[in-house]
Amino acid sequence: MSDNKRNSAGSALMQGAILAAASIFCRVIGLLYRSPLREIIGDDGNGYYSYAYNIYTIILLIASFSIPLAVSKSISARLAKGEYRNAQRIFHGALIYAAVVGVVGFGVCYFGAPALVFGQTGAIPALRVLAPVIFFSGILGVLRGYFQGHSTMVPTSISQIIEQLLNAVVSVVAAYLMVRGFTAVTDAEKMARASAGATGSAFGTGAGVLVGLAFCMVLYWMYRPKVKRQIRRDQTEHVESYFSILKILILTITPVIFSTAIYNCSASIDQSIFSVVLGAKGYQELDTVALYGIFSTQYNVLINVPVSMASALSSAIVPNISGNFVVGNYEELKNTIDSAIKLNMIVMIPCAVGLTVLADPIIHLLFPTATALGGKLLTVGSITVVFYGLSTLSNGILQGMGKMYVPVKHSAIAVLVQALILVPVLYFTNLDAYALVIAMIVFSLIMCILNARSITTCTGYKQEWKKTFVKPLIASAFMGIAALAVYKLTYLGTQHIGSYLGNAVSVVIAIVAAVVVYMIGIVKTGAVTEEEMKTIPKGTLLIRLCKKMHLM
Repeated sequence: MSDNKRNSAGSALMQGAILAAASIFCRVIGLLYRSPLREIIGDDGNGYYSYAYNIYTIILLIASFSIPLAVSKSISARLAKGEYRNAQRIFHGALIYAAVVGVVGFGVCYFGAPALVFGQTGAIPALRVLAPVIFFSGILGVLRGYFQGHSTMVPTSISQIIEQLLNAVVSVVAAYLMVRGFTAVTDAEKMARASAGATGSAFGTGAGVLVGLAFCMVLYWMYRPKVKRQIRRDQTEHVESYFSILKILILTITPVIFSTAIYNCSASIDQSIFSVVLGAKGYQELDTVALYGIFSTQYNVLINVPVSMASALSSAIVPNISGNFVVGNYEELKNTIDSAIKLNMIVMIPCAVGLTVLADPIIHLLFPTATALGGKLLTVGSITVVFYGLSTLSNGILQGMGKMYVPVKHSAIAVLVQALILVPVLYFTNLDAYALVIAMIVFSLIMCILNARSITTCTGYKQEWKKTFVKPLIASAFMGIAALAVYKLTYLGTQHIGSYLGNAVSVVIAIVAAVVVYMIGIVKTGAVTEEEMKTIPKGTLLIRLCKKMHLM
């Protein structure tokens, strides 16, 4: 790879790494506050919040979730051609679009809440609290997409961290204030308490979005003088009308909406099927909600920590892919795809293995009073980290190339197959929450296969397997063995300080050992070369460290 190509791909990966680091940090914050929140509102409260949040997410997807990608893609394409004035007009048009659809989304979410919760009436107040957040999220999405289109992920990263920090604090405090007056003796009181706790948690989501929006608005105001200078130097003769911009945005956003909505609506479809089928089998509402709360709060939240990196990397490479696709630089396009997939798998595979072997200790570290179910679900379903990581990234690759409707078709197929499997598994077996895990595995695996075929067809890209999958898997296998052995040995020596504290110390030491063993493994197997390490943040420092340890 030439220096220019390496620098271009490295720049995209550097921005992706920045956004990924912020996303993972946000997920860690999310994990840390989930434990005290669960102690306050319980599994049933988390269940109600998850029902409301999943519905809110679908409406948000339709209203504004795809806006950052569409704005980023449209702006980067014009910046690649030096059309600064048109890039700015894209931004203004997107703000108008986001405001209009945000108002509509708010109305649907607030007034349609009773019909959207599928009989889970305790989720209605939380859903209504989340309704206005849809409007503000749209405006925030435009600002983030604007900065991403200018190939900087720093504003998005910092705003996400600030948003999540405030979300964590307000969620816990508001939930505590909302539930403290309930005795929760009868079933009706338990349901009311759980509903109030879910509503308090929803206030945290709204507060986080508002502070993230305020931060991005301040940054944009500071960035305006530079934009004005670029526009004054712009020699572009053709200035796009707002009508044509609106048309471009709709044509860009609509397929992304369908793709992301169908791709992410699997959770809402699953929760609806779960409630209906278990209700038909005679399960009480609180029992169903508690089971779903364990699945969504313990299993799903942990799975999404590493997957958030794939989502961030997907957002980061879209401008690079879009720009190369517009100017016809297909060789560089393939280099970016190859580097992104490799970096993705180098992280996803060890995360999946680590969550598998340390599932129960991690669950009890984060949720001290949790039942064994969360750990068992994680052990069975950690493979979804790999499948969801790869399918999320490949969705972004296809969208960046303008193949908007391809992920839509694939998502529809995967959702249909998933539903056809989930219904009989739930109805004819007693797998309950395990059936949800099986459905997730099926959905994400189908998406991986279909997306990979389409990328190859569209670009001629040939997937490299040995360094991307096999070598990280070998290194991860040794890492998993080492992590489990270190945990068990450490736990035997720390039981005298108490079960929880002994488990916590053992998990931390095991994770540190796992990281060291895995880093040694990927270097010694050749999964990562010295040239590739130079393209990641602090790569030069890692190279010096590896050479001091005689690994290179």
